[in-house]
Amino acid sequence: MLIKDFVRLTGTSLWAHKLRSFLTMLGISVGIAAVVLLTSIGEGIHQFVLAEFTQFGTTLVSVNPGKTSTMGMSMGVFGAVRPLSIEDAEALRRLPFAKSVVGLVQGNAEVEGNNRTRRTTVYGAGHDFPVAFSMPIGSGRFLPDDDPVAPRAFAVLGNKVKDELFGSVNPLGQRIRIGGDRYRVVGVMEPKGQVLGFDLDDTVYIPLARGLDLFNRDGLMEIDVLYREGTSVEHVVDGIKRLLVSRHGREDFTIITQQQMLDVLGSILGVLTFAVGAIGGISLLVGGIGIITIMTISVAERTSEIGLIRALGARHSQVLSLFLGEAVVLSAIGGLFGLVLGVGIGQLLELSIPALPVHTPWVFVVLAEGIAIVIGLSAGVIPAMRAARLDPVEALRAE
Repeated sequence: MLIKDFVRLTGTSLWAHKLRSFLTMLGISVGIAAVVLLTSIGEGIHQFVLAEFTQFGTTLVSVNPGKTSTMGMSMGVFGAVRPLSIEDAEALRRLPFAKSVVGLVQGNAEVEGNNRTRRTTVYGAGHDFPVAFSMPIGSGRFLPDDDPVAPRAFAVLGNKVKDELFGSVNPLGQRIRIGGDRYRVVGVMEPKGQVLGFDLDDTVYIPLARGLDLFNRDGLMEIDVLYREGTSVEHVVDGIKRLLVSRHGREDFTIITQQQMLDVLGSILGVLTFAVGAIGGISLLVGGIGIITIMTISVAERTSEIGLIRALGARHSQVLSLFLGEAVVLSAIGGLFGLVLGVGIGQLLELSIPALPVHTPWVFVVLAEGIAIVIGLSAGVIPAMRAARLDPVEALRAE
């Protein structure tokens, strides 16, 4: 059978049953569109979360109290021989690879200023906080490099807290109360927005030692070390571990690198992307069943045609190829329509809902079209084999 005859027979058969062909392609189109759209949303969320997570830099190492590998969970200060202290943070600052070291303690407190009151998140932090977390100052300055255990009562406001308490009034130099203690405002942070659900503008920063007193804590919640670029993370982890073991007597802390956090986050988001893609794959399965059904009906209706072709000398493989070709063409065209539909809906969603991240990698497009063709090929095998096995004489009698 010549190629042009093969193409003509396939095209004529599909065109002769336009509605049936359209409905079959529609089933594949919906399935492909669902897969592309859902995986695009999943990939968009994946990239959005990773971008949000890495905006603070990729050379951060976090030290938390408690040994997580001992009991499978962090015991915090209760599982430590001694809690992480301001002195530990100052000792880590002296390591040669340490660019910035920030101890942190966090809580919620009532902030009063300009005859207004607001309950907000309060961070006790070291003076290196803006450098370590790439958070610039909007006006004034951040907390000065005071005596770490007896700092002055200074505070830095997040942009939202500044607006809520002072409005258009310049807050620099103004007095506020945090948990009943008086502080002088020395700076206002630039707007940062929300990161992974946390509003970084709805915050107040006070010196670390005063944060420990405010929240009545014995130790720090964590110490973050920003190390110099070019230093291997293994060298950083070993240096931190040796220093803290020498101070604590044993390894009663947990060191988490940025890459470890990204790996865990990436694996979780990868599962999410796969899960939403699998949901769309159900539609593809339905489309494949539709192709099997349509091709089976087609074989039954064209029994005499198959007999005539076989009587004219067509081989089993040629009849098999003819029906497989029809199935592949149906799924390929349906897949293309599905790609256009899925990408189009994704773009519309991104335009209408800017907060919803949508990203469609080209590899998804190629893979989705390949899956559509494979489904068509697989779904057409059984009907095609049935057609190829028909006896010519018996097939001609079907007329």
